[in-house]
Amino acid sequence: MGEDKLMKERIGKLKQIRNLEIDPYPYNYDAKDKCRELHETYDELKKEEQSKKKAKVAGRVMALRPMGKAAFGNIKDATGKIQFYIKKESAKEDFRLFKLLDIGDIIGVEGEIFKTRTGELTVEVEKLNILSKSLRPLPEKFHGLKDDEIRFRKRYLDLIMNPEVKETFEKRAEIYKAIREFLDKKGFMEVQIPMLQPQYGGANARPFMTNIHAWEDMIVYLRIAYELHLKRLLVGGFEKIYDLSSCFRNEGVDKTHNPEFAMMEVQWAYADYNDAMQLTEELWEYVAKKVNGGTVIEYEGKKIDLKAPWKRLTIKDALKEYADIDVDKLSDDDLKKLVREHKLEGNNRGEWIVELFEELCEDKLIQPVHITDHPRESCPLAKPHRDNPEIVERVEPFINGWEVGNCYSELTDPIMQKKLLKEQVEKGRGGDEEAHPMDEDYIEALEHGLPPNAGIGIGIERMVMLLTGADSIREVILFPIMKPEEK
Repeated sequence: MGEDKLMKERIGKLKQIRNLEIDPYPYNYDAKDKCRELHETYDELKKEEQSKKKAKVAGRVMALRPMGKAAFGNIKDATGKIQFYIKKESAKEDFRLFKLLDIGDIIGVEGEIFKTRTGELTVEVEKLNILSKSLRPLPEKFHGLKDDEIRFRKRYLDLIMNPEVKETFEKRAEIYKAIREFLDKKGFMEVQIPMLQPQYGGANARPFMTNIHAWEDMIVYLRIAYELHLKRLLVGGFEKIYDLSSCFRNEGVDKTHNPEFAMMEVQWAYADYNDAMQLTEELWEYVAKKVNGGTVIEYEGKKIDLKAPWKRLTIKDALKEYADIDVDKLSDDDLKKLVREHKLEGNNRGEWIVELFEELCEDKLIQPVHITDHPRESCPLAKPHRDNPEIVERVEPFINGWEVGNCYSELTDPIMQKKLLKEQVEKGRGGDEEAHPMDEDYIEALEHGLPPNAGIGIGIERMVMLLTGADSIREVILFPIMKPEEK
């Protein structure tokens, strides 16, 4: 039967419910019990045993099994499912209402708890309430909605049909709670950085742009990172702060990228990138233990141990270990030739080293590792290495071949910072859409004095993917960006 015909039938039942002088969309319902709690409380009941206790529970009808003058059904709430049983002789008026129910309706049932002869915990209905009449039928195969396009576009159906999806997002909420708990214990304070910014910055990324009509179409950007505003707050006197919310980058979509994504960034006065590495690995270990009960996870057949401390490896040593390339023994011409052989790009020695590392090493970094001491060309916001000005005190933590964060000893010299951002402006003029723009107000803030500090950024979706086993970023974002549907 087509959906239009089914909807007409349901609208007909809606009219019949109203004819019974029953409001099919009431204002509230005092659901005193939850399915999971009822199962836990009455699990020890024997088959066919009555509890003599009453329950009042609400949820969506997921199954109906009419048997003449009696019927069974299943309802699902936020915690699980429970069976209900209704008889015409003991619930005459409500039995008329029951006959007008469909799978997908939201109802409330009240009655005594018992176990059937098959051992199924059941509510024997003394009172039935309709709480929301569902006019559009659920997908035919309600035991599993499998089409990813439908699942992501219509997440509400995905959550109804696939209980494991709801569990993923419950665990995501636990991860957020654990991150905040860890940082709070370490003395960090959560702050809120503006999403709309007159000047974007803090990362190599292309921004989204919009206008404020009230101010003569002033151009503003959705933030790509928190960094520059957080460091302004350090100038103002805060010492240990973080933001945990969303950033936006106008870039591609793939297994681990979405234009809107969650990120946590810490700015920590008087710390450096060594402190940042330790805090990062301690955070991952804490969250894994809190939400999974241990540090070992299995992801796509690989066992990964998140326990601190993690291995530390310079980017040059990573190229030696995983690609058998010693860049210090190669001239600029040799290095450039090697880059071209791998069909990579870059304009200078530092960029070539980074390109080779990304191409030849990243996917081999399965166990947690901190990749340290990047070429100075890779980041204009990081401090030069204290022992070698050709590199910067930057670290990227990797797990499962993914970069899962970015940390560095922050550059605090306003003169050097202005010079490096000017160089980025020139790169932008040369066509690099991801180059850092000049932020004069940030430079002015630095000129008032920024204390030594470390910055730590962690991609939340990748953390959630690893801790839940999700194989795509779209599985851990409730409403991922989707291409327009073809009509």
